[in-house]
Amino acid sequence: MEKKSIKKKDIFVSEEEKTIDWSQIQDSLEKNFGTEVYSSWLKNIELLKEFNDHLVLGVPTRFFRDWIVSRYLDKILKLLKTFKMSLNRVEFKISEDNKSNINSSNSKNIEFNKITEIKDSILNYNRLNPNLNFDNFIEGTSNKIALSSSKKICEQLSRYNPLYIYGGVGLGKTHLLNAIGLELQEKNNVMFISAERFMYHFIKSIKKNDMVNFKDFFRKSSVFIIDDIQFIRGKEGLQEEFFHTFNSLIEKSSQIIISSDRAPMKLDRVQDRIKSRLSGGLTVDIEIPDLELKTEIIRKRILDVQSQFKENFKVSEEVINYIASESKTNIRELIGVLNRVITYSRIHKKELNVNDCKNVLKDVFNQTKVITVDKIQNTVSNFFNISLNEMLSQRRSRPLARPRQIAMYLAKKMTTRSLPEIGRRFANRDHTTVIHAVKTISKLSENDDEMKKNIVQIKAMLLEE
Repeated sequence: MEKKSIKKKDIFVSEEEKTIDWSQIQDSLEKNFGTEVYSSWLKNIELLKEFNDHLVLGVPTRFFRDWIVSRYLDKILKLLKTFKMSLNRVEFKISEDNKSNINSSNSKNIEFNKITEIKDSILNYNRLNPNLNFDNFIEGTSNKIALSSSKKICEQLSRYNPLYIYGGVGLGKTHLLNAIGLELQEKNNVMFISAERFMYHFIKSIKKNDMVNFKDFFRKSSVFIIDDIQFIRGKEGLQEEFFHTFNSLIEKSSQIIISSDRAPMKLDRVQDRIKSRLSGGLTVDIEIPDLELKTEIIRKRILDVQSQFKENFKVSEEVINYIASESKTNIRELIGVLNRVITYSRIHKKELNVNDCKNVLKDVFNQTKVITVDKIQNTVSNFFNISLNEMLSQRRSRPLARPRQIAMYLAKKMTTRSLPEIGRRFANRDHTTVIHAVKTISKLSENDDEMKKNIVQIKAMLLEE
């Protein structure tokens, strides 16, 4: 009898006699796949049964099972074999198959409540701002094409589909997207959401086993506006859902408007098929404002403040020109600087001259910035969304080599470090490598508009407080 019991145990291990510690495996899954993939897909896997040569695992839905099988199964099995060598396969059982059937009336009520929850949650975070309209968007040479294209979309839907607007932080992309939404919302079903919020509701719906309603809700809009699409970089599950949402909307002739901090083909860690579709309509950029546009923005802001607070304070042309010429980054910073000057003027009840402004803004415009090689390396790696270790590695692939060269170039231009010192800070590279990087980026900056724009944006980030 004793021998038979042992033999039986080799064939099947009951729930009470599990030999695998599933909590240890979950810890290992998180360590090997990363917190993002683990939290989104692997956390909810349950060990249902353990056999000598395979495991039966439970997952919440068929969507979960199909995704895990297509993307992660080989790696999961390899990891499981480190805990138990005899394992050679994994079976998945859908948890929802074990749930008792719900009568049709209750089922309808539950579905309605889920849709309402998604809708209310979206609206709480993504209401259109009535102050960000076309009337108060100031046109200049840096944004003229983007503004014109946005207005044409409102006149004729699907004229450009998708419309893709890109540019640096604080240049007016969100303002234009919001203005389009305001213009079209009366006669269209407008969905306006950031990519970050889209991901939040995507993961929330997966955890609640509510993907059907998630898909239905986002794909029923006739105008779909999504802000900061670069947020989907590196998030495979989110990209998969966005890809199918995009295709579904295009098929039903819905208008899609997208914003990003860079051109579609410059989005790293984004599927090629998504980049191709984003490039399939009209792509326009917004550049850093020139002196004329900054001056006009300042004048408009002054009028708005005077109207809002019913005050007749004055700002001289000399001061306006000083603020416009000294502000080097974006419109958001420009408005912040102007607000500071206006507040100081109102408190002291005097019209400020340029010398007064220099004193008020000395920590903004005249502060000596300490730029270090470390700061440059971290800023460049964050800008291109790669890890610092990857950038400093010996790998020579273009997505890593070009940021590395840019960082070397900026280290030479913005610090007092010698070429050999810079080389040492880049994983002990030779100074000739630094020289080559400086020459390469200098040449590209002259001939490549995208490179020139990237250098300007990174420098602005380095000089920010």
